[in-house]
Amino acid sequence: MTASLRRNMSREVKHGSEEHRQEEMKNAPRGDDIFGVRQKLGITRKEFSDALQFSYEEEKLLKDWETGQIEIPDRIYERIMNFPTEPALKKPPRDSCRFTMIDLFAGIGGIRQAFQRQGGYTVYSSEWDKFAQTTYRINYGETPDGDITQVNENDIPDHTILLGGFPCQPFSQAGLKKGFEDVRGTLFFDIARIIKAKRPRAFLLENVKQLKNHDKGRTLEVILSVLNELNYYVPQPQILNAYDFGIPQNRERLIIVGFDKNRLPDHYDPFEYPVGQSHENVKVGNILEDQVSERYTISDKLWQGHLERKKKNRLKGNGFGYCLFNAESKYTSTISARYYKDGSEILIEQKDKNPRMLSPRECARLQGFPEEFIIPVSNARAYKQFGNSVCIPVIEAVAVKMISYLEKYHMI
Repeated sequence: MTASLRRNMSREVKHGSEEHRQEEMKNAPRGDDIFGVRQKLGITRKEFSDALQFSYEEEKLLKDWETGQIEIPDRIYERIMNFPTEPALKKPPRDSCRFTMIDLFAGIGGIRQAFQRQGGYTVYSSEWDKFAQTTYRINYGETPDGDITQVNENDIPDHTILLGGFPCQPFSQAGLKKGFEDVRGTLFFDIARIIKAKRPRAFLLENVKQLKNHDKGRTLEVILSVLNELNYYVPQPQILNAYDFGIPQNRERLIIVGFDKNRLPDHYDPFEYPVGQSHENVKVGNILEDQVSERYTISDKLWQGHLERKKKNRLKGNGFGYCLFNAESKYTSTISARYYKDGSEILIEQKDKNPRMLSPRECARLQGFPEEFIIPVSNARAYKQFGNSVCIPVIEAVAVKMISYLEKYHMI
């Protein structure tokens, strides 16, 4: 290679590098803008991509857009800059609220929302899962405490109503006295010790319907015995279904409420749970988005696996397998925390192609979350969070009844 040719090639490389550098400088301000949005939310690129419902191709380009390596299209830039970064569901001013509450095993705040809509002011929350904490922080503007088992009950602020969707656990000493000490070591004990120390005027506890018959009914028997020992009026727990409260989902949950007998008169009326009713206009189409990304369509391999498993299960005489719905279906199956794995419990029919999973936004709607609720985590995490959550309209209907009962006896 001649010296002249080497000089020409060197100039071309320098010219190309200079052009690339100038392109990066031109793209840098937009890159800084979109990085600033993500930084304010405190989430990863993967989480941000899923929150923005990016395609797989767009997800791969986010890093280059952020760093100014390539130019970001105007429509993408606008979508990112319009993504909410301020808490949409922040609690209202204290003096405008009717009562205070604490949110235990808070998840993503479904129970909190139901009571906040009825005038509640949250003074404390607890949730150990860090991803749920992220969703909670971004939507409510506060980060819950971590592991409730490590929190001293006396450090928790006084409150009017205690709220908690606690896990279902057996009691090792369920056959004994069924008293306060018998539940030590379970997460229900943490609820009981807080109730004992802080004496809220009322509480609401939510659990799966299986709690009613868990351990041949002994688990619920112990729970009710302890609450009675703490001198609370606990009406017979009820199983309520989301479908009866205007949501197209067959989701049954056990609700336990209680009221401090120390504040009730000697003779008090029985508490009445809300009664759901059928709604002619409720159907799955109410929660479906008009357009969804192709990424929610399940693969040929997964669809074939669903078909084969259902066939095998049918031959065995059991009904386990996928469940298929369309816009005209009256309701879906219960969405669970395992939905992210394969979507088998709720698949949506599509014309001339494989069925699809629900989008995270559709899952939010299926649990009664408002449109302004921010979903700031990956799709897999979002599916888990909504699967673990409560159906807000059900809880709000109970909240209305509870607050009316508390007002009747001048407890708030």
